[in-house]
Amino acid sequence: MKISTICKYVDQPMILNKLDQKMPALLIGAGGTYGLVDSFKHSKKDKEHAKKKFVQNAIVISSTIGASLLGTRGLKIGGKKIFNGLMERVHFTELQKVQTEAVDNFLKKTKINDKEILNALEAVKLKELSPKQIELLTNKLPTSPAKQELFSVILPEKKNLNSKEIFSEIKRLSLLGLIPVVGGVTGGIIADKATHTNNRKGTADKVKEGLYQYLANIFLCNVGAGTALFLSERLEKAKKIKPLTPMKKLAVILTGITATGIIGGSYIANYVSKKCINPLFGEKKSDKGIYSERKPEALDIALHADDIATAGILSGFKWIEPALPFMYFISGYRAGIGYRNNNKCSDN
Repeated sequence: MKISTICKYVDQPMILNKLDQKMPALLIGAGGTYGLVDSFKHSKKDKEHAKKKFVQNAIVISSTIGASLLGTRGLKIGGKKIFNGLMERVHFTELQKVQTEAVDNFLKKTKINDKEILNALEAVKLKELSPKQIELLTNKLPTSPAKQELFSVILPEKKNLNSKEIFSEIKRLSLLGLIPVVGGVTGGIIADKATHTNNRKGTADKVKEGLYQYLANIFLCNVGAGTALFLSERLEKAKKIKPLTPMKKLAVILTGITATGIIGGSYIANYVSKKCINPLFGEKKSDKGIYSERKPEALDIALHADDIATAGILSGFKWIEPALPFMYFISGYRAGIGYRNNNKCSDN
């Protein structure tokens, strides 16, 4: 089976819709499980501390997930839309209606006798195509404007973003990443007050870790990705380089992420924390190195999986987008507990 067939399969509108529908349950399940396991670990040492940790985890995880879902889905109260989410969402029944109309219009314009093709077309009215059915329709349907029109609905091509669309997408993705981080920091501060463990240092740690997560793991990586793609597009138009395929775009974007986000992000975040946030919260000036409180760890490298997701989205791979809230959850949680290398979290 061709890789292109697998890509078409996971990028089907109905597959994307199903992934989107399952995301709240996945987030709540994963977050709840982690919170219980973490609280149980603390119960072995100190029952009272374990109770506080359970409350803190519950509040931080709930606020991070809640903020993330509000950001992606928007808010509706009593049937009235308060604000829209940052991800485009279409109801499954509406997708079925659109795909049914597309198939019916195609069959009006094209005579098909092959029963296998007709069965596949009938199936795609109500559900996603299998990889085998995708190859069947791709290879056996005659090339025509009618086929192109049908495929634009049931098997849409990857969107080739121009420079303006690239930076618009970066703005949206950066906001998607910011919302759970803010939710985590807010939840962490509330959790400390609820458990009577709040202090200036704990609050400062949460703000600093929120800044670290956003700059090092989200925003600057997005900027690096967009800048690299923008410059490559300009070179392509000037015919200095060969046309960019989706895979070449992916390589260009990952290069930009590495140069701007992974290498520079942690330094900038730590510099701002040391020079601005520490004095703001009354911490004494320190002569320690820039990475004395927070240096990149193995998990921070793993968190750059969301940057690969960003690269995929900017390259036109649509299936990654529904998973973004899940990928940003860890950043929000770490901000909420005020993670620091030396003391792990501000409430320990």
